[in-house]
Amino acid sequence: MHKRCPTSIPLWLLLSRLEETSGLVTRARSVLEKARHRNPANPELWLAAVRLERRANQEAMAHILMAKAMQECPNSGILWAEAIFMESRQQRKAKTVDALKHCEHDAHVLLAISNTMWCDRKIDKAREWFGRTIKIDSDLGDAWAYYYKFELFNGTEEMQQEVRKKCVNAEPKYGENWCSVSKDIANWRKKTEEILIMVANKLPIPT
Repeated sequence: MHKRCPTSIPLWLLLSRLEETSGLVTRARSVLEKARHRNPANPELWLAAVRLERRANQEAMAHILMAKAMQECPNSGILWAEAIFMESRQQRKAKTVDALKHCEHDAHVLLAISNTMWCDRKIDKAREWFGRTIKIDSDLGDAWAYYYKFELFNGTEEMQQEVRKKCVNAEPKYGENWCSVSKDIANWRKKTEEILIMVANKLPIPT
């Protein structure tokens, strides 16, 4: 793979997860290091490396890697979104300000901010930010799923129905959690509304 497809990010990520799920965290780490060497300034590879360390309970290393990732990819929305939730609740506000300076119109960042508002029980503000998120990028299925889950806990039945209706009209296509369900061969006949409900059920409540 290294020789034939050195620029295929999905293959590097799959190999790393294979090593990790086999209990070979050191090898998984090495795979991602090689991948970043072959594909510099790739936010997906940096994000995978940070998450690997967090799953291994190496928070200090995760923060070191995130700092390096930010140097290489200062305008990556997926990295800023992850960085926000790596901070303590008291520090998240400052991190969101920094994130908005770099990625004001990135849906991943706006989604992370929506979820921080939900965490802080700022329901009206959270709803407003979820609305901004889907307006900026209606193709991001994860945003719709989190928005729907939020309304399941905090909204009326009419509000929930409105999110479902808008999501169906938008027909979102991407998102880490969305694609894990929509691209599962077992769900190939599922309609958008069904996928929305399935993804929302799988999502954790932000903390």
